[in-house]
Amino acid sequence: MQLVVDVGNTETVVGVVAGQSQLMAHWRLSTLVPRTVDEYQHLLGALLAEADTGRPSAAVIGSVVPDVTAVLVPTLAALVDGPVYVVRPDSALPIRLDVEEPRTVGPDRIVNTLAARALYGRDTIAVDLGTATTFDLITADGVFMGGVIAPGLSAGLEWLGRRTAKLPRVELVPPAFVIGRLTETCIQSGVFYSALDGIDGIVHRIVAEWDRPDPYVVATGGFATVFGPHLATVQHIEPFLTLYGLAIAGEELRD
Repeated sequence: MQLVVDVGNTETVVGVVAGQSQLMAHWRLSTLVPRTVDEYQHLLGALLAEADTGRPSAAVIGSVVPDVTAVLVPTLAALVDGPVYVVRPDSALPIRLDVEEPRTVGPDRIVNTLAARALYGRDTIAVDLGTATTFDLITADGVFMGGVIAPGLSAGLEWLGRRTAKLPRVELVPPAFVIGRLTETCIQSGVFYSALDGIDGIVHRIVAEWDRPDPYVVATGGFATVFGPHLATVQHIEPFLTLYGLAIAGEELRD
């Protein structure tokens, strides 16, 4: 059983994973709140005690925020019985980064590749719906072929809130109708459906350009359960693909 931590620019997702894909507990924390080692140890220690899953045997970090990584390494070392691994582009994992600058590939895309290879074993397009929306092209044998990075799904709402004086802030939820009859429902519809059609459109373009006959399209990330059911191109929804990839990375690095 491993403690896995996915540090994004906005949120940090923490999970306890048994094996490769048995999620025992998970939590979402704000990455934007600065914390010391003591604060992280107190917070994560309390969450682990409440979950009562037992003491993890190792920890794995995938982080795009180096300052948070530096704090988490000693934090997790005090909470687990074994090593703490940090996933990087040069980590010894059974995947290949077939892009022009492999060292710039984010750890989330690396472990998504690892998870897709292990869990699906087929050509996959992983649509990660988080702070940014990323489209990862992953072959059946674990080669990351590149992809697309687009603004996140909440970007439209945040832009409208900052740039307009009278438009209200609304929650990003599926609207009941396309045609809104209140300002709030007009905004919800515009943001939701423009993002929805944009995601489906990019997937269609990828499929047309990528020389793979039948890629498996998987939605993951924080907005996967909100948007995934409404996406025509998505065949499977797995919100925790990145956490599973981190757990698989921990097993590989330990071996």
